[in-house]
Amino acid sequence: MARTRPLVAVVGGGIGGLAVAIGLRRRGIEVVVHEQARDLAHQGAGIAIGANGHRALRDLGVVARLTGAAVEPVRADFRHWRTGASMVTHTLTGMYEERFGAPFWTVERAAVQQALLAELGAGRVRLGARCTEVAQTGAGAVLRFADGTETEADAVIGADGIHSAVRHSVFGPDDAVFSGTSGYRALVPMDRLGHLPELAERVLWLWLGPGRHFIAYPVADGAALNFLAVVPDAGWTVESWSTEGDGAELLAAFDGWHPFVTEILAACQRPGRWALYDREPQRVWSAGRVTLLGDAAHAMLPHHGQGANQSLEDAVVLAHLLGDADVHEVDAALRTYERLRRPRTRRLQAGSRTNASCFQLPDGPEAEARNVRLARLPDDLAWIHGHDALGALPGPTAPAV
Repeated sequence: MARTRPLVAVVGGGIGGLAVAIGLRRRGIEVVVHEQARDLAHQGAGIAIGANGHRALRDLGVVARLTGAAVEPVRADFRHWRTGASMVTHTLTGMYEERFGAPFWTVERAAVQQALLAELGAGRVRLGARCTEVAQTGAGAVLRFADGTETEADAVIGADGIHSAVRHSVFGPDDAVFSGTSGYRALVPMDRLGHLPELAERVLWLWLGPGRHFIAYPVADGAALNFLAVVPDAGWTVESWSTEGDGAELLAAFDGWHPFVTEILAACQRPGRWALYDREPQRVWSAGRVTLLGDAAHAMLPHHGQGANQSLEDAVVLAHLLGDADVHEVDAALRTYERLRRPRTRRLQAGSRTNASCFQLPDGPEAEARNVRLARLPDDLAWIHGHDALGALPGPTAPAV
């Protein structure tokens, strides 16, 4: 008997790839995730999950698995780089959820990935499978791997990041755009920071200064502090989550900053360092039975804190559309997915570029005008955090099971 529901291959076992696989499985779609890594134990780093991403996690049935690990900050606090004066604050606990319909969380990326993996279940991820090529066929696509194996699927989802092999194979080579900056990340155990009384409160800290900025927030149920320090760094072009930075260089880059910042940096023993790249908006995401998701489709700089959230939005939209499709309707479902998702992610890519310069203004009139804008931030960002990705779907969707 001919198969009526599509068989789907997902390339990439990150947040987006695992999320779309869960969504497809919940709608009765057979799916296999192909991940090039030998294991999924990634280096620790924190991410923010806004209400828009939280809604996607809720649809996937994953929220309960993260409740013990995630932190809900009480407020966002924008501080002056040198004096430590609070320039703008926004209450998060309670007010954020009341306005946007779900809480704001800070959490380790690895915790999200492990929660998704547990929800997906054993046997759904093929590790050590580096995809090198995707070739369209009349009724689907063939995936070829570095070890010489290949497999067929009715639909292929490239969720394999900014250097996506799926994108290169289907749409040809392209170049990443270097921002001229580096990001340093680390998780610092809170017990090393007990001399900073401000950290007794669970706060999203944003320290803004000339030419650089520093963001910190608690994760792991408050047991660790995650930070991102962004500095000008035109000579460093290594884009890797596993590259180690020099702690002394990082501390020197924030010379003259408030002790809150420098003492956190001094407590960090081995910061990760990676050059910050994005890509020009992808004009086409889908071709035949192949489409892109997350950074493979719309790599963006981290200055809106929306990379993981947009992957989650992509995932639930695509899972719903393919959940409503039979094997002959895959092409149309992928085109609808692209049409719904591309304008929003294009706008976020652009905004993520401009936010860096906004965060890094020197003291003076421009910074003062920026602070006036920050005071109305909940209104300005409502289009991001208040978005309901599933509410934008046309017509009824297949129910999750």
